[in-house]
Amino acid sequence: MIVDTSVLVALIREEPDAAAFGRAMGAATIRRLSAANYVELAVVVDGSHDPVASSALEDLLAVWRIQVEPLTAVQARLARAAYQRFGKGSGHPARLNLGDCFAYALARDLGEPLLFKGDDFKLTDIEIVTEPIRHKRLSEVVAAYAGGSGTLRA
Repeated sequence: MIVDTSVLVALIREEPDAAAFGRAMGAATIRRLSAANYVELAVVVDGSHDPVASSALEDLLAVWRIQVEPLTAVQARLARAAYQRFGKGSGHPARLNLGDCFAYALARDLGEPLLFKGDDFKLTDIEIVTEPIRHKRLSEVVAAYAGGSGTLRA
């Protein structure tokens, strides 16, 4: 599974849909993040000037065992093609931004579904992760995944 920046921001900020994202990620055998999306995530989180959120970033990646994948030339070309076809300014309703294009490219290159927040990727041709929303506290999901401790740990 490829994880988009939007999902990780939702988890760090404990947004209402964070538990659903946690369940979806917990069901995956492997979770990947493009190196470009890692930088995008760091810019968003560090730009919030919230030291708790900034320190949670690396813990989140470790707890969920999210692999940061290096950007390849193939993925760079796929990201460019995604922007040309689905990007802002292309006229397509998906209106993908730069970071979205890198998540799209990694998913396309590896043939893995993409977990994301919002509606943008639903309007593309990429395989997406879908899960019915069931209400559960994020702390319950993290506790179950992190061995019952309920805390983020590496």
